[in-house]
Amino acid sequence: MRSRLLIVLTALAVGATLTGCGKESSTAADAAKKAATEAADKAKEAATKAGEAAKEATKEAATATTDAAGKAADATKDAAAKAVEAAKEAAAPKK
Repeated sequence: MRSRLLIVLTALAVGATLTGCGKESSTAADAAKKAATEAADKAKEAATKAGEAAKEATKEAATATTDAAGKAADATKDAAAKAVEAAKEAAAPKK
């Protein structure tokens, strides 16, 4: 993302420099403007893709967390049931 910004700024700087340098200055300025526009479009596209990837990663993390919480709850229930059973056996009168 920073490299794209650097490209845009460089293109603008080159365009500004060439603007004052002779007969072909308008052509150079147009080329610099076109390059800056293309770089900005690519930066926007990259940011959009990064946002989509972040959304997908968040969804996957939420699903994994939900699954893990469910498994932890099941394990807790099993452990509680075993503890109750052990307590019953310990409290039962020995014959």
